[in-house]
Amino acid sequence: MRQGACKDPRGTPVGRACRLVIGAGLLALLCGCSQPLLVFRQAPEEPARAEAAEAGAEPAVTGSISKRPSSFGPDLGEEDWRRARAALGVALDPQGNGRPVKWDNPESGLRGSINPTGLPYVANDLICRDFLASVIAPERSRFVRGTGCKPSGGSWELRHLRASRSA
Repeated sequence: MRQGACKDPRGTPVGRACRLVIGAGLLALLCGCSQPLLVFRQAPEEPARAEAAEAGAEPAVTGSISKRPSSFGPDLGEEDWRRARAALGVALDPQGNGRPVKWDNPESGLRGSINPTGLPYVANDLICRDFLASVIAPERSRFVRGTGCKPSGGSWELRHLRASRSA
């Protein structure tokens, strides 16, 4: 008899496929019973956390908080910047006509315009466009040169802002 030949209980040699099936069955039987049993339990809550949850307190927020985007100057309030940012999006739109877009806020007395100064271009997978913005206040006016960039489908971010001569 050859070395390593496999026989069934009656002593009859069996083929290689049968040996594999018998071996796999034995392996499954042995390994199936030896697996560790994992039990997951909930850790007891700290009393302060449980009281806060019962009182209806909001859960702690994790993650990064985006910083306020750069604007055309510290004198622009939230509403001024909201209006200027809307004009910026229209003016820098790659599908736009390239003409200046005006904005104003009658409540604060600030107004201005965004004038694209070049064609849109792609840099680092962002759509970018250079512009010249004017901010006209009752006491003083100024110009700001910069570049606006955005990912496809995203919102514009200001880059390379620099103040020009005041008017």
